[in-house]
Amino acid sequence: QVELMESGGGSVQPGGSLNVSCVASGDTPSRYYLAWFRQVPGKEREKVAGISTGGTTNYATSVEGRFRISRDDATNTAYMEMNGLQIEDSGIYYCAAGRTFWDFVIGGAEPAYWGQGTQVTVSS
Repeated sequence: QVELMESGGGSVQPGGSLNVSCVASGDTPSRYYLAWFRQVPGKEREKVAGISTGGTTNYATSVEGRFRISRDDATNTAYMEMNGLQIEDSGIYYCAAGRTFWDFVIGGAEPAYWGQGTQVTVSS
């Protein structure tokens, strides 16, 4: 069992930056890939970025070059820097953890563990 707690997010104007963090606890978080998903009301949840246990990253095309995911296994924390934010980036951002990074890359099985989410709002 892995528990995930997000923090950060907030409101920003288009072109601005925000950071979100996710602290993992429980069953050896360093053994899990960590990822961010987002959801807008009325739309399906979509993947944003993921990082494997070895540090390999994978991004949705829509955020590549603007977002950066990282992890610090000493503190069991995943970070995501979001730059050049656009209105379409708004949504609830969820941290997730899973065992098979390839599932995240190809859109296979969903992560086993999820956080409660944090709101990101981009508006002028």
